[in-house]
Amino acid sequence: MDEKKTIIEVDHVSKVFEIPKEKRNSVKSWFMNPFRKIQKDKFNALNDVSFKVKEGEFVGIIGRNGSGKSTLLKMLAQIYEPTSGKIIVRGDSVPFLELGVGFNPELTGRENIFLNGTILGMSKKYLWSKFDEIVEFAEIRDFLDLQVKNYSSGMVMRLAFAVATQARADIFLMDEVFSVGDGAFQKKSLAKMEELLKSGVTVVFVSHGMDNIRKYCTRLLVMEKGCKYYDGDVEQGIDLYSKLLSVDLT
Repeated sequence: MDEKKTIIEVDHVSKVFEIPKEKRNSVKSWFMNPFRKIQKDKFNALNDVSFKVKEGEFVGIIGRNGSGKSTLLKMLAQIYEPTSGKIIVRGDSVPFLELGVGFNPELTGRENIFLNGTILGMSKKYLWSKFDEIVEFAEIRDFLDLQVKNYSSGMVMRLAFAVATQARADIFLMDEVFSVGDGAFQKKSLAKMEELLKSGVTVVFVSHGMDNIRKYCTRLLVMEKGCKYYDGDVEQGIDLYSKLLSVDLT
């Protein structure tokens, strides 16, 4: 009998985005037609997707560009609300979606460690206890008191990753996080991932890198045109996806 509880439930979830057919980008256009409705196209990003994730699972999500995988991850992170259906997340989650978005460019790296850490639910006392570890991992010791607006994009991403991995959460939502930094930093990131695996957290991981999918994932979802195309064994899913790439379904 499986004693692990279900920590994520996605129940018949659909997501529809409305895209305006025209732009009103001038004061004159608004003044001349203030009440005219702008026609909108509807884009079905997700269509009736259902699945469950149990505690400790490492679930990979793969699919072609536009298949809905990143939209799904943002819905798990509660950035988007479902158009229909429901999502239940039991536990605290940390999204690794757009690293560095929570940083204030006018503040220093030191200040942003505490700002971003607080946003992710960490106490100041806890952040102080992890401060040196964060700084060493991000490799920004010489730039701690420099405003983040003067950081390179790589420095921002490294610092954001270093802070986020210190969060004490039940679920980690990751979108292509292993592309952060150079080869040496990516190795450190992979080592940190192995630590997370051993700690028993639940991970939902979007990636185009099949090597990492094979190495870490215990289960695989394949998305296609907003639908769940496959859910199951990792190797079978990768094989199905490779066949999918060789066939034009349009």
